[in-house]
Amino acid sequence: MLHGVSIDIEDGEFAVLVGPSGCGKSTLLRMLAGLEHVTSGEIRIGSEVVNELPPKDRDIAMVFQNYALYPHMTVAENMAFSLSLKGAPKAEIAEKVRPAAEILGLAKLLDRYPRQLSGGQRQRVAMGRAIVRDPQVFLFDEPLSNLDAKLRVSMRTEIKNLHQRLSTTTVYVTHDQIEAMTMADKIVVMHDGRVEQIGAPLELYDRPANLFVAGFIGSPAMNLLPGRVDGGRFVGDGGVSLPLPPPAPGASAGAGMIYGLRPESMSLGGDIPFRVEVVEPTGSETHVMGSVGGVPVVGVFRERIAARPGEEIHVGIDVGATHLFDAGSGMRLSA
Repeated sequence: MLHGVSIDIEDGEFAVLVGPSGCGKSTLLRMLAGLEHVTSGEIRIGSEVVNELPPKDRDIAMVFQNYALYPHMTVAENMAFSLSLKGAPKAEIAEKVRPAAEILGLAKLLDRYPRQLSGGQRQRVAMGRAIVRDPQVFLFDEPLSNLDAKLRVSMRTEIKNLHQRLSTTTVYVTHDQIEAMTMADKIVVMHDGRVEQIGAPLELYDRPANLFVAGFIGSPAMNLLPGRVDGGRFVGDGGVSLPLPPPAPGASAGAGMIYGLRPESMSLGGDIPFRVEVVEPTGSETHVMGSVGGVPVVGVFRERIAARPGEEIHVGIDVGATHLFDAGSGMRLSA
């Protein structure tokens, strides 16, 4: 169930609905498509209210998670299916299918059947079927979730390139916040049927509205340490003292607060003790799992760290990149 959702998506914008399973993002997409009933409010595509319009009359094209290709049809026939249903002339169909196939690198595969294609090629056919309709809006429902990790990265790039070439308004659903960050013009973070925050990717990353967004956007996730403000410092529940970000309204001494710290905002050589538990070298970075003041944290360092589990290192903090959240409401205190 959705509660009070209000979103404006500009013409030509790439908007991503992101959130955990069950947050309502796919339900919202299905409402846009006309596959779910809207009990109150309006859905507008362009200037037209489409609440009562059937899916076929909404001038949208949807790309599903499972490709939904017809196994007995060739690539060309699958891509042309909607046009064939409308009785479009063969010349018009060919005129639309060929450019779409060229854009998606499918021109040499038009006579093949889905069983002869890889997963990535099948997904491109599904996208091609949407392109030939030349809709006002593309709707993508977790289209990459069935692909392996390497193919997801390449398809992510292909979809973004496709949007840049066509400039068609796109609404894209995913639970993967990396997909959201790398692809979107605008991200809509959802949780329990509500919109938590709307904004550009780096806006959400740098200024999360609340604890949910802070913990969801970013990989590894933001470290969240409970404590209070005392004597111009943040004092964690475990006793560790941390520098405060710029003073914010509501950051009163003694009140319950949550200190937000991005893993990459730590650096070696400061005065804050960090007990090491696991070191994960990735080549360009080193991820260190451990604890600060007894609270589990993750640090991401550019240096190669040779610390062993159980050892203590000392880190500094980029205080300008830290945040304070009210422990009761979960809202970020803005400076």
